[in-house]
Amino acid sequence: MSGAWRFCPQCAAPLAWIAQQEDGGEKQRLRCPACGWTHWNNPTPVLAAVVQYQDRILLARNAAWTHKMYALITGFMEAGETPQDGIAREIAEETNLRATSLDLIGVYDFQRMNQVIIAYHAECEGEVKLSPELVDYKLFAYDQVRCWPAGTGHALADWLRSRGHEPQYMELPRRE
Repeated sequence: MSGAWRFCPQCAAPLAWIAQQEDGGEKQRLRCPACGWTHWNNPTPVLAAVVQYQDRILLARNAAWTHKMYALITGFMEAGETPQDGIAREIAEETNLRATSLDLIGVYDFQRMNQVIIAYHAECEGEVKLSPELVDYKLFAYDQVRCWPAGTGHALADWLRSRGHEPQYMELPRRE
């Protein structure tokens, strides 16, 4: 549970872990004992793109990250847009590139962040100009990119396999 959900947004009573019968059996969730409101805690859909640019893979580094990792372009859908429209918008906003084609790679579970990732392959053109959200980018040859063993890294690995490249995985630093 995130620390944000301590009180009911309807009546302000403290939330409690309450088991209740639901479709598929009993489920314990944060619920309001006063009015019955339930915090469903459903995963958030996140869009991701393997950006193919100048016959390379573009990976970028987020300005908020303290580590030097580079990753796929990602973002959240906005109300009223399709996943394809959303990832094309995110690519344009974050890199200034225009997606000339978008193909679904797959849908990936990312439980650590309570997200479902919808990943696309995007062929892009234009001139890279990073948004303030990103501090750097690198272009990687297909056989030089390293996949991370979680979330969008699996999407990158699947896309590489689909192009006849055996993905190489990096080892993530251990958290102490």
